[in-house]
Amino acid sequence: MSNAEKPPAPEPLPVPVADSHCHLDIMGGDVAGQLAAARAVGIDTVVQVGIDVPSSQLSAALAAEHAAVWAAVALHPNEAGRGAATDEALAEIALLARLPAVKAIGETGLDHFRTGPDGHRLQEESFRAHIQIAKDSGKALVIHDRDAHADVLRVLVEEGAPATVVFHCYSGDAAMARTCADAGYYLSFAGPVTFKPNDQLRAAAAMCPADRLLVETDAPFLTPMPFRGRPNAPYLVPLTVRALAAVRDQDLDELCGAIAANTRRAFAL
Repeated sequence: MSNAEKPPAPEPLPVPVADSHCHLDIMGGDVAGQLAAARAVGIDTVVQVGIDVPSSQLSAALAAEHAAVWAAVALHPNEAGRGAATDEALAEIALLARLPAVKAIGETGLDHFRTGPDGHRLQEESFRAHIQIAKDSGKALVIHDRDAHADVLRVLVEEGAPATVVFHCYSGDAAMARTCADAGYYLSFAGPVTFKPNDQLRAAAAMCPADRLLVETDAPFLTPMPFRGRPNAPYLVPLTVRALAAVRDQDLDELCGAIAANTRRAFAL
């Protein structure tokens, strides 16, 4: 997509918050410029997320270079479903997890939308290995859960969840949100909470406890309304934050403060 198609910058937030999940490496372009654009609208930090060994190594390097970037490292479940979660790859993720700039293990989990039944076993084995890496490193576990809610929750119970669990781009309903909140998990909401058909997702956002709520872009994907289909970036987080404030009938300053505190706590800062 061309630069001309990028959405305009939204009104800045009154209290800075973090984009808890994005892919600066996939977005391309100037990382420093992306961070400056985000900072101008009140996004002071981004969590750069790996999906394989090279992107996880890059995530750690970007976090070491930029104070406003925190890294998450992992093998994405779709990569795992294709056989990427080898012993060697998992060992590299475990090494990266020890780095101070790495704040989380993710995105890992299960994806029954893009990976067929033949890859489910490989995904689950990888998910279990990442849970152990999160426990060993004391870092947050960032979960990708697509069309696999029951199995993700089952594996977390069977393995014993790490101290901190973040459901990236939360996609469950209000009942699942209650289950997650009762377990102490964080729910990170992205652009889909603004999409017209997603009433169940908005119901989940409305009932999510204030101390369990995070926000993200998953950039360059899932651009919030009214710019769905155009390039996403951390500077568009305010669109989702304002949508969450409306859904929750919550003061914007109060919500921003809660999200900021939750992000620091979730990523152990």
